[in-house]
Amino acid sequence: MKNKGLGEFEELVLLAVCILGDGAYGVSVKSEVERHSGRSVLLGAVHITLYRLQDKGFLKSEMGGNSAKRGDRRKRLFKITETGMQQLQTSQDVRQKMWQLIPQLNAGS
Repeated sequence: MKNKGLGEFEELVLLAVCILGDGAYGVSVKSEVERHSGRSVLLGAVHITLYRLQDKGFLKSEMGGNSAKRGDRRKRLFKITETGMQQLQTSQDVRQKMWQLIPQLNAGS
């Protein structure tokens, strides 16, 4: 993909994957995004975003083990790549620089 920037929701999903570590799959990512953002999100939107981030090279995935609880279905587990971490850092840096440029916030400095 040409433009590898991050949208707001993509950034939230990437951050959730980082927080969850080895336990990042669709439902757990959805819960983590909802917990920290305070908004309700659709599982389908999370899945689409996870795969889009994988296509951009920010995530990789593998199939986890199956369980009777899931009807012997396996979970697709996601992990952030080095490129994904670099993109998160770039996003954070841009936001910090822009926050510092807001005159009202820097009046007392």
